[in-house]
Amino acid sequence: MRDSRFLTVVVLGSTQTLAWASSYYLPAIIADRIAGDTGVSTNWLFGTFSASLILSALLGPRVGRAIDRAGGNGVLAASSVLFATGLCLLAAAHSLALLVAAWIVLGVGMGLGLYDAAFAALGRLYGMEARKPITGITLIAGFASTIGWPLTAWGATTLGWRETCLLWAAVHLFVGLPLNYWMLPRPAAAAAGQPGKATASEVVPLDRTMILLAFAFSAVWIVSAGMAAHFPRILEAAGASPTQAIAAGVLIGPAQVAARLLEAGPLGRFHPLTTARLACVTHPVGAAVILAAGGGVAASAFAVLHGSGNGILTIARGTVPLSLYGPANYGYRLGILGAPSRFLSAGAPLAFALLLDHLGAGVLVVSSLLSLSAMLALCLIRRPTPHMVSHAS
Repeated sequence: MRDSRFLTVVVLGSTQTLAWASSYYLPAIIADRIAGDTGVSTNWLFGTFSASLILSALLGPRVGRAIDRAGGNGVLAASSVLFATGLCLLAAAHSLALLVAAWIVLGVGMGLGLYDAAFAALGRLYGMEARKPITGITLIAGFASTIGWPLTAWGATTLGWRETCLLWAAVHLFVGLPLNYWMLPRPAAAAAGQPGKATASEVVPLDRTMILLAFAFSAVWIVSAGMAAHFPRILEAAGASPTQAIAAGVLIGPAQVAARLLEAGPLGRFHPLTTARLACVTHPVGAAVILAAGGGVAASAFAVLHGSGNGILTIARGTVPLSLYGPANYGYRLGILGAPSRFLSAGAPLAFALLLDHLGAGVLVVSSLLSLSAMLALCLIRRPTPHMVSHAS
């Protein structure tokens, strides 16, 4: 059983790395090349990309329900096909219309194939024991930008951005599709030894806890998206030099992975709600450090604190709902909880750009207040007793 779970983590971690690298992280590297080649402005490109994120949010509950009923193999395999199709359309695009069509398809692919779907598949397979596999796949996929950005940049420089998109499409068809469909365990086989197989009912009540979770996840994802888009500029506004800002930014990825290793080890002894609350504090602490001390070591400290909190909160998005409600309707619940955060995070880069223009480093006060409000919302959630969770399952 341990070997089977390890293989599942490796398979999903690999396909998640591929999915993130070739969709969410793609525009950052090739947007300027696309704009120069097609004559479409980068503003339109990123606007279309934001619209694709909103589309993926709309699909979340339906995707989760499908995984609750039949498992993740078919849904994740379909995402591989959609990613490949969208990338081929992108490679063939010479106008705004075809670019929009490509990102519509990629948006559907992201709705079917990113973390929420993978978490739902693990919840369907392993029930209340899915926490460690969820942590495992985020450990691997945490390197998506580290791997994807250099590969995409190399391909765009040596082969061309269109050829690079076609290569990513080929990897989805010949690697991602077989792994997602044939290498993941089937729910019926996995559930035979599990205490309480997840089932899907028709109605999931939107209770107080769900509202608080949706608010908390939305607040931290707005911060995450805004920081991802403007991190170097924010550090420079706080007093760091351009070199210090870039050097600090490099530390975010390793900090995320290190925090996830802690979650897989010592922090795994604590309830996911506890670790999520602690993770909400790291960004405000880091912001206080850099606002007080400026660049240099303070910039690096802020990057490490922000990255570590972000790394754990990614896991919490999957583990906290599972710990509170159990595996029944888990995928559908993730879809509902994830929709507001995807909607709002799609507009976060623009909102942070406007705040940065008007407030400068003061944008960190806004981001810190958002993080603290998320912690407050999580503190208002009552931890269920084991009997309550087993009854919900």
